[in-house]
Amino acid sequence: MPTVREREAPPVPTNTVKRRRRFTRRDASVIGVLLGIPVLLDVFVVWGPTLASVVLSFTSWDGIGDISWVGTDNYENLFTNYPAFWPAVRHNVLWLLFLGLVSTPSGLLLAVLVDRGVRFSRFYQSALYMPVVLSLAVVGFIAQLVFSRDQGALNAVLGGGGNPTDWLGDPDLNIWMILLAAAWRHTGYVMILYLAGLKAVDPSLKEAAAIDGASGTQTFFRVVLPTLRPVNIIVGVITVIEALRAFDIVYAVNKGRNGLELLSVLVTDNIIGEASRIGFGSAIAVVLLLVSMGFVVTFLVQEMRGEKNR
Repeated sequence: MPTVREREAPPVPTNTVKRRRRFTRRDASVIGVLLGIPVLLDVFVVWGPTLASVVLSFTSWDGIGDISWVGTDNYENLFTNYPAFWPAVRHNVLWLLFLGLVSTPSGLLLAVLVDRGVRFSRFYQSALYMPVVLSLAVVGFIAQLVFSRDQGALNAVLGGGGNPTDWLGDPDLNIWMILLAAAWRHTGYVMILYLAGLKAVDPSLKEAAAIDGASGTQTFFRVVLPTLRPVNIIVGVITVIEALRAFDIVYAVNKGRNGLELLSVLVTDNIIGEASRIGFGSAIAVVLLLVSMGFVVTFLVQEMRGEKNR
């Protein structure tokens, strides 16, 4: 038997419910502002300068006078008549290989050890992640304190005496010292990413592998690591970006010279340096952009194809 309130309450029409689910004009305005402002900022701050650099790479301009079109002359001079270009390319490739083959596996190993719940794991996790909060410029200053020839901590520990090793001044050694400093920071970043992925692995998968007689190593490589595929993609892209955009640390040490040349340093030297060759510096920036996109796009396409085949 319906109550008095139920008899008096009118039924809610279905069209009213549908109207309530639609976005009002105010909702559309809020969404437009929240999405429009970031998109406009991205266009003007990122893609606008990127397209401008592509156009300027075919010109000759000192930033003050008239802009003159030179076609591909900047690229021809870059590949044939610019001695600093190919050493910078080799250093960027070495940076990528070192971070990808040394720093990234080290971060994965540390993540596995911390995930197993070793004693003082919280302390290790905090200590290893601490370098990540530092900028590469600060890491460069720390590297100077450690590897300095006369007052560095490393020479003090090794006891070089009257003939200390010039870790940062020797062009055959300084690139490796800086790579160690950069890897110190990158390893903690990779460790945190993999640690988050390991926490999300279903424990029942490990238990099933153990019941089937798989060892700990087999369980990791055949069960755990395949489930970390999304994390692998993120780590791979971040490693490529970190290797190709490296600038702060080498510029803080010796302004990216004497064995520490990188493409990003050459861009800065040509655009805002004394030469002020904006067109030529833009050509170097375009080369760096194409190399970066080539690595990232190829890596993502391969990962997506592998995901579809599974």
